Amino acid sequence: MDEGPLPDAARVGPFFALRTGSGDPGAEGYARIGEAYRLTDAGAPGPVLRARVEAVAASLRTDEPRVAASLVYQGLAARVWSLALGPAALSGAVSHLRADRLWWNPGRVAPDDLWWPGVPTVMGEPGGLAGQLGTAAFVHLLPLHRAIERAYRVPGRLLWGNAASALAGSLRVLHDWCWAHGRAEAADRAVELTRAQLDHPPLSDAGTLNSAPLGYRRRSCCLYYRVPGGGLCGDCVLREAPGRGSGRGTAG
Repeated sequence: MDEGPLPDAARVGPFFALRTGSGDPGAEGYARIGEAYRLTDAGAPGPVLRARVEAVAASLRTDEPRVAASLVYQGLAARVWSLALGPAALSGAVSHLRADRLWWNPGRVAPDDLWWPGVPTVMGEPGGLAGQLGTAAFVHLLPLHRAIERAYRVPGRLLWGNAASALAGSLRVLHDWCWAHGRAEAADRAVELTRAQLDHPPLSDAGTLNSAPLGYRRRSCCLYYRVPGGGLCGDCVLREAPGRGSGRGTAG
C-alpha cells in the first residue's frame, strides 16, 4: 500500500508524524477531531474541547480558562502545521487532513494523539503546493479559532498570532533537521512555503519572519506569561515592553 509522503516527514520528529493503519479509534478513547470544534447551542464549548482546556489548565496550574484555551489552540496548530509542512517541503506533496476522518485523543502525546485510520490521500487539486498546505491546515485552524474565540473570549487576533507562531516553530524544527541531514533544497522550500502563509491573511498581520538568522517575532502574546512560572516566550511581543521579565516559555 502506498503510504504517501507522511513517513518521510515522520523522521523529523513526533509532531511531524501521524498514526495511521487499521483499528477502532473510538474504542481507544479517540474522538473525531471535528467534535473539538463544536459548541453547544448556547455557545459553550462542547465536551471534547472543554475536557482538553480543563486538562491543560490543570497541568499548567492556571485558573484562567482563556489562558489554557489559547495554549490548546497553539498546540493543535503546531500539530496540523507540522503534518502539512513536513511532507510539503520534503516530498512536494500534502496529504488530506479532513476533520471528518482525523481522530484526536488529547490525552496522548504526539504522534499518538492523532490517528487517521488507513492512509490519507494526497491532495491534487489546483492551487499549488502553498495553497494545498494552507488548505490542509486551515480546515482545522478556522473552526477551532471560531470555537475558542466565542466560547472562551480569546481575541481572534491573539489566536492568529498563535497560529503564526506555531507555524514558525514547525519551520525552525524542520529547517534545522533538513540542514543536519543534507536536505538544503527542502529547507529552502520550507521557508518559502511558510513565508507564503505568513504573507497573506489571516496571518499577515501576526508578526515578522526573518531569514538571517531564521526567526519570528509576533505582534501579540499567547498569554503564557500568566501561567505560574511561565515567563515570556522567545517570539513574544512583550519582550520589547519595558519592565517585562525574560522568563523562558515554549508556548508563544
